[in-house]
Amino acid sequence: MDHDKTGCQAPPEGPILCVNNCGFFGSPATMNMCSKCHKGMMLKQEQAKLAASSIGSLVNGSSSGNGNEPVVTAKIDIPVNIVEPKTISSQSLFASCSEESGEPKPKEGPKRCSSCNKRVGLTGFNCRCGSIFCALHRYSDKHNCPFDYRTAARDAIAKANPVVKAEKLDKI
Repeated sequence: MDHDKTGCQAPPEGPILCVNNCGFFGSPATMNMCSKCHKGMMLKQEQAKLAASSIGSLVNGSSSGNGNEPVVTAKIDIPVNIVEPKTISSQSLFASCSEESGEPKPKEGPKRCSSCNKRVGLTGFNCRCGSIFCALHRYSDKHNCPFDYRTAARDAIAKANPVVKAEKLDKI
């Protein structure tokens, strides 16, 4: 009753769902849309206005740059189509991949330690020899690593510290 006297509207009975059926709640301030859908709609309208103004400038021939010609703007309603996700069978995916490469890729099993064949998954340790090892065999002395650490270290030191030779002075 007080609302009739003051001219204010009564608050809605319950929450209003977004008109785009995205699952969030909308408000009358955003045309019964959630904030994300409202922002997207406003962005599309701005892009449509820019496109219409650029088309209008091309039609009017106002590329001369004086800017005195009127720009024709029109409201463009862009329908939003909901796209249904398609289900693609795994056989058709493998068929298309095998046709392109020539031979199918072998299925990779779980990652295992190269020494004890224990399953390591994401916690496996990569060695410089190129193999994967568990926590027990991760050190080079535990799995008889064929990688030559000494030569690799010598090469790294030689590359980091080049030999500097002074020029010989001419004797007077």
